[in-house]
Amino acid sequence: MRPHISSQPAHSFRVAVILAAVAAGLLAGCATEVHNRATNVPLSEATPSRMGAPEDFMRENSIVLSFSGGGLRASAFAYGVLTALQEMKTADGDLLDDVRLITSVSGSSLTAAHYGVYGREGLERFPQEALLPGFERSMRMSVFAPGNLSRALGGGLNAAEDFRDVLDQEVFRGATFADIYARGGPVIRIHATDLYHGVPFTFDPVAFSVLCSDISRYPVADAVAASMAVPVLFAPTVVRTFPDACQPLLPELAGFVRAKPDAPLGVRALAGAISDYRDPARARFIKLADGGLTDNVAVSTLVLARLGNDTPHAPLTAHEAVSIRRVLVMVADASRRPSGEWIFHEAGPSGLDLALAAFDAAVDSAARGAADALRRVLEQWHRSVVAFRCGLSPAEVRRLGGPEKWECADVKVSFAYLSPDELPDALRDEIRAIPTRLTLTPEQIDATIRGARQGVRSLPQLRHYRDDRIGVQR
Repeated sequence: MRPHISSQPAHSFRVAVILAAVAAGLLAGCATEVHNRATNVPLSEATPSRMGAPEDFMRENSIVLSFSGGGLRASAFAYGVLTALQEMKTADGDLLDDVRLITSVSGSSLTAAHYGVYGREGLERFPQEALLPGFERSMRMSVFAPGNLSRALGGGLNAAEDFRDVLDQEVFRGATFADIYARGGPVIRIHATDLYHGVPFTFDPVAFSVLCSDISRYPVADAVAASMAVPVLFAPTVVRTFPDACQPLLPELAGFVRAKPDAPLGVRALAGAISDYRDPARARFIKLADGGLTDNVAVSTLVLARLGNDTPHAPLTAHEAVSIRRVLVMVADASRRPSGEWIFHEAGPSGLDLALAAFDAAVDSAARGAADALRRVLEQWHRSVVAFRCGLSPAEVRRLGGPEKWECADVKVSFAYLSPDELPDALRDEIRAIPTRLTLTPEQIDATIRGARQGVRSLPQLRHYRDDRIGVQR
């Protein structure tokens, strides 16, 4: 989530962050402590298997969506993607039925979580419930207001009562992850950032099993607030470990526990964090901030799940690897392009512009690297899955649930990238001008939704996926 810069204090998330950071060195002794309390609970005998989350959730035809950060603009863009898929019909429904996994970060987590809790029945009311009201009305937005600078220096301008509580009461109505799992829709994986270890943190049973905590009883609003917690503007969301409630690690984590010295650096960093989470002498409270700090396109859960596992089909189960035929992975990127007048002059940037440009460069560079890594990993994973399938005996295929008419090499994997850059010039420029904020005008929301819907309908990879699914000859 990259907040928009403006000359007006109330318009500027990033300005608040930078000004507070600059002032920290001068006023460190004047801070008012601000922090959020951990709300997660330990595992117990009542915790269901895998905390109630589905295991074999990928199907013969599966779409995976990764939604980027970008404030309420990203929320609206993600909503446009979902509604466009709903309109694209198939012989047995529509393409929204094929969505089996949604990963999200920052602003798009609002949309992903809402869809996870309420399903397609909630799509019609999502704009009225979440997009149009906005959230800045309940938030502290300026470091210049009395008492706000000391709050920013003490942990964050805003805490749970300013944002998280509004999400819980007005949008999610007390829902927990158990409500998402009970619905049986797509798996929702919300990304935040572990500030201490500098690694992505995903709200899913695997991550919570490391903490010895039960995600099924964790409020959805807390996960969304963590994913959107821009440092200084928001105090970090806190989750804690429960060493006395620990159970054996899930099989998906075996590769991280045994991470070799020559393993990818991302795998090694996550392995170090996992080790610390399980050691009460090294970590008890994990402080979580905006997921865009480590991955603003929400694909790290896919990349690391593949790189950190030894099986040829991971992150799929063996049953899923046998049953799939078509997989489309779509990254919907609503982040903004660079802005600023200083590129037309020899001097600059300086001061605040320099700090903001550096912040954006770091986030954008990491996001591009993550998306490129996903594309490479998908290509390797496709070959590995085909090799696994073709190495199975007929008896093994039947045991794993394969159909009678089964071709081992009949697996198609495609990657699509959607952003406003591919839209017609007028609409593209209109969306580019929309700031990264948590309150937008109805016109800005409508333009973003319209752009996403138009972009989805124009994606050649999606058209090919649908045509192949319904047997259209090209």
